[in-house]
Amino acid sequence: MREKIRNALEGKEMFAFSIATALLLFITAFLLAPPEELLRGMITIVLTRDALVTDYFELAGFGAAFLNAALVLSFAILLIRLQKIHFTGLTMAVLFINAGFALFGKNPVNVLPMLLGTWLYARFHRAAMSNYIYTALFGSCLAPMVTELLYLLPFSFAANLAVAVAVSVFAGFVLPPLSIHTASMHMGYNLFNMGFAGGLFAFVMMCVLQSFGLESNDVFIWSYGRPSWLLSGLYLYFAAALLFGLYMDKKGLRSLLKLMRHSGRAVTDFALTDGAPTTLVNMGVIGLLCTTYIVLIGGDLSGPVVGAILTAFGFAAFGVHAKNYLPVLAGILLSTFFSHMQPTTPGIQMGAVFAVGLAPIAGQFGILAGILAGMLHAAVVVCSSSLYGGLNLYNNGFSTGLVAIVLIPVLESFIKGIQTKRERKNSDVGDSY
Repeated sequence: MREKIRNALEGKEMFAFSIATALLLFITAFLLAPPEELLRGMITIVLTRDALVTDYFELAGFGAAFLNAALVLSFAILLIRLQKIHFTGLTMAVLFINAGFALFGKNPVNVLPMLLGTWLYARFHRAAMSNYIYTALFGSCLAPMVTELLYLLPFSFAANLAVAVAVSVFAGFVLPPLSIHTASMHMGYNLFNMGFAGGLFAFVMMCVLQSFGLESNDVFIWSYGRPSWLLSGLYLYFAAALLFGLYMDKKGLRSLLKLMRHSGRAVTDFALTDGAPTTLVNMGVIGLLCTTYIVLIGGDLSGPVVGAILTAFGFAAFGVHAKNYLPVLAGILLSTFFSHMQPTTPGIQMGAVFAVGLAPIAGQFGILAGILAGMLHAAVVVCSSSLYGGLNLYNNGFSTGLVAIVLIPVLESFIKGIQTKRERKNSDVGDSY
């Protein structure tokens, strides 16, 4: 019986796990709140400003937040299936970043204009949408722009809505080429490339608004505490991912050690290099690691923090593992001993989990480089959001992009200098003989 189940799921592990996650979110939502409360919560989510940080747990309740995540995740799964794309590590990264941010900023309505813009970009270049579906789904980081412009512009509601949709569609149209150029800037050492591209666009948009005397302000809605049912649910969910991977491949733990040999530099798709079962084991490990870190520091399981953990969980299929993440995480924690920030500061809690975006630096350059990257990220991320008024949900992606752009040339120059000195020294020794 076990062999029949294993054979039936072989090659479909990622898809099956994604569908199971969407169903779990739906079930959780209806267990936490009655339908009428879920409906009111969804209306609140859709009509409220979504600028960073808007915690849907606090804004609309746990039930509505999980229902929103279920809808956004299901929509993303549907789009990928319609394009007949095989589920890989990149698929898991894009699915779970959307599920995670659906707890604090994304909803089924505000992501549509960006998706439409990317579809128009594909049509303009006479290319298949399958070539840009990941870009479109990652590009919904600018989703708050819709409601922000809707309430910020001084025109009638209809005119505001038309402008908001048009600008958001334009954002979806320009993000594909912009993200290609930003990827070359950090050379794959920032896993959240779209966050960096989206941050640049949002910054320009913010400057345009300010030139007309309009200004978008940050939002801070945050739920404090760690509900025991939520903590238990997260541990069980991530343990289930790990056990499912081990069930599909009994050599999962041994294979996990092999997976950790990768630096994680983009593009590193663990599902393609090491197989889906091992990838699921790695995802479970990262999910458990991030959750445990939040517990140990006495942090909050708010919507943004749980969303960050789900994002890290997804990117554990696309470049992140414990070996390259722990040094960066240590850097975040270490920075709090030398600054006014505390580990439990909301921005630092999120920054610690989202530091997975810089994991390739530790994977490529070693532990000390990873620690330095984490410390720099902690300093940059707390002030970068003010550059664009919270319009870019992937603020940590913008921060990790800046850190990578500054740090990578320095590291490469330093390493090259050491290698040159060694070569000269060996040459001098050889000449002495």
